[in-house]
Amino acid sequence: DKEAIVKMVLKDRSGKEKVREAVMKQKGQYKKLYRYTYPEKQVGTATLSLPDDVIWLFMPAFNKAVKITLLSKSQAFTGTDFSYEDMSGTSYNERFTPKIIPNPNDQIYQLELMPKSMKSRYSKIMVYLDKTHFYPIKMEYFDKNKVYFKYADYKYKKQGKYWYAEEVVMKDIKKEHSTEITLTDIKFDQGLDDAEFTVENLKIKK
Repeated sequence: DKEAIVKMVLKDRSGKEKVREAVMKQKGQYKKLYRYTYPEKQVGTATLSLPDDVIWLFMPAFNKAVKITLLSKSQAFTGTDFSYEDMSGTSYNERFTPKIIPNPNDQIYQLELMPKSMKSRYSKIMVYLDKTHFYPIKMEYFDKNKVYFKYADYKYKKQGKYWYAEEVVMKDIKKEHSTEITLTDIKFDQGLDDAEFTVENLKIKK
C-alpha cells in the first residue's frame, strides 16, 4: 500500500494557474482513494476506485456517493486533463492489447496499445518505456477519430525498493491546457485497513 500528498497545478493557455491538493491512498492494484484538502470549495470531494473498474464520486454538497458510469469515465477527472478512465485502477494489460513498435532509440521500448473495449475514449495509446526499469517515460493519446490530442510526461523516483511517479504532466494539445501532478510525503507498506476503501468511508471528511 502507499499514501501521499498530491499537488495538482492546472494551467490554461493564458498561463493562469489553479492549485489543488489531495490525500491519495492506495492498497494493492485496484483500491485507490483521492480526497481533496484544498481549495476550500473542494475540501471533502473524493473519488474511490475499486476492483472490476468501479469508480465512486462523493460530493460534499450533495452528501451522496454516486457511481461513475462507463460514459462518464471518458469525461475529465474533477476538471483536470486526466479522464476517469486514465485514473482507473484496472491494469493496462487488462484494458489494452500491446504491440512493440520499432524505435531507433535503443534506450526505450515503444508500445502501441489498442483498446479491447469499444467504450474506451481512445483509439490507441503510444507508450515509451525505460528499457532498464520498465516504467513509462511518455504516453501519447489518440481520440476516437485517431487524432493525437494529448500526452503525459513522467518523472520517476525510487524510495526504498519502490519506483513511483514523482511527477506527471498531462497536456491537452488542442485546449492548450495542462495538469501537473506531484507526489510528496509518500509512505509505503503502512498496513492500510480495507475499511479505508469503502463507499461509506467516502462520506467521512478527514
